[in-house]
Amino acid sequence: MAKITFITKDNETITVEGDSGNVMQLAVNNSIEGIDGDCGGVCSCATCHVFVAEKDFEKVGEAGEIEADMLELEDNVSEFSRLCCQIQVSNAIDGIELTVAKED
Repeated sequence: MAKITFITKDNETITVEGDSGNVMQLAVNNSIEGIDGDCGGVCSCATCHVFVAEKDFEKVGEAGEIEADMLELEDNVSEFSRLCCQIQVSNAIDGIELTVAKED
């Protein structure tokens, strides 16, 4: 079981738990504001863009090539940007903190 903390644009901190699937689906299932997952998790949109806390980035690693290409289309990208549909829920990411990147 992995605990994942999301920080919304309103600075609300929400911690959820999961043991399988991807982080985007976990966020959608828990109604995390700003994580839409419009493409259903196939890495063809960027509606699940998050900033991984610097201290946790090693746990999730760098974006793959397709994900990096999608992130290039976003305006609000940092070196800690990831699409959470591409992060698998596992014990290896337990305790990570993700800030929702979506801006209104």
